[in-house]
Amino acid sequence: MAVATTIFIPTLKSITDAANRVKKVAIKTPFMRSFTYSTKFDAEVFLKREDLQQVRSYKIRGAYNKISTLTDEQKEVGIVCASAGNHAQGVALSCSRLGIHGTIFMPSTTPNQKVEQVEMFGGDWITVVLEGDTFDDAFARASHICTTEGKTFVHPFDDEKIIEGQATVGLEILTQSEQALDYVFVPVGGGGLIAGLSSVFHHLSPKTKIIGVEPAGAPAMLTSLSKKENTTLDEIDKFVDGAAVQRVGDRNFAIAQQFVDRVVTVSEGKICQTILDLYNRDAIVAEPAGAMTLAVLDQFAEEIKGKNIACIVSGSNNDITRTAEIKERALLHQGLKHYFIVKFPQRAGALKEFVAEVLGPTDDITYFEYSKKTSREQGPAIVGLQIKSSEDLQPLLDRMRARKFYGEYLNDKPALFQLLV
Repeated sequence: MAVATTIFIPTLKSITDAANRVKKVAIKTPFMRSFTYSTKFDAEVFLKREDLQQVRSYKIRGAYNKISTLTDEQKEVGIVCASAGNHAQGVALSCSRLGIHGTIFMPSTTPNQKVEQVEMFGGDWITVVLEGDTFDDAFARASHICTTEGKTFVHPFDDEKIIEGQATVGLEILTQSEQALDYVFVPVGGGGLIAGLSSVFHHLSPKTKIIGVEPAGAPAMLTSLSKKENTTLDEIDKFVDGAAVQRVGDRNFAIAQQFVDRVVTVSEGKICQTILDLYNRDAIVAEPAGAMTLAVLDQFAEEIKGKNIACIVSGSNNDITRTAEIKERALLHQGLKHYFIVKFPQRAGALKEFVAEVLGPTDDITYFEYSKKTSREQGPAIVGLQIKSSEDLQPLLDRMRARKFYGEYLNDKPALFQLLV
């Protein structure tokens, strides 16, 4: 695979130096065997619990490493960043610990919970500015301030010191693992973590396969590797907010071309199912990006059998208000939640017939929207049904058609689904 002749690659010394810096603010997170996933996949599956950092993600490592290495003049002028989530919290805590003023631009649509977290970690050392409706709006404003006021921009992923800081995750894994690792699964957003970690393993454990995992709705790294050039996606699904980017870092892409074995995607629905499984089975609260590496293991079930596996649980900043959406996406992914346009005859007893004769004994109505049309023989209703097993769907469809209730199936029509439901 062709790569640029001169690219940045972190050295072991630079990563070790970063580790000595970040230990002042980042804990050495547990590297723990997962009984649940080891049993499920007949492998030794270990979790690197970066969700247990004080800011609840690995982002503190890169942010602190970058800000602590600024010159005295740069520290005096102050720093700027743009972020809607974990990077902002890492920058805020770093500013507070180092006594450097930072201005953090966040989209005006950022949930209050995240804004409050940033303000809590930064205290009097940071100023939060809500700018625009998107990350791009906040980024543009932050860039303008850097140009006009001479402040240093702390990029969330495309920066040498950020990459070196994130690389300390890999350094810790190698010191904590008692056996050689066959695979490490790494979440990929902008690429800072996988660029740093793959560099460490290239130096110290080159036989370990490094697998990057992206959300299916934002495959920026996979697309770029396929095209052999860093590519900006036109549109992305922003649900996995910690990993949904339109373009990965140029430095990170160049490193990934050399040291990353594969990049794969996992559906947002599968990620949601994994979030719920982690909470229910292991009492682990993972954000969508933090659950990706475990969500993808089903795709590797045969390949990893009998192997030593590390999965990075990268963060736990999951807003509780998203729980209903996470559950909904998980049920849709499992084939247990279905939406229909149902044609109800406009006569007394039609709904009773639908419930008694069409629905199965374990089928449940979870959504119902109907408006009676007095001048029509039939009135359409939007009906959401939850079934116990995916195998119950076809008999349900057969009964709906036989009794002439069937109108349209909405699950496979995303535009119509989002408009109506």
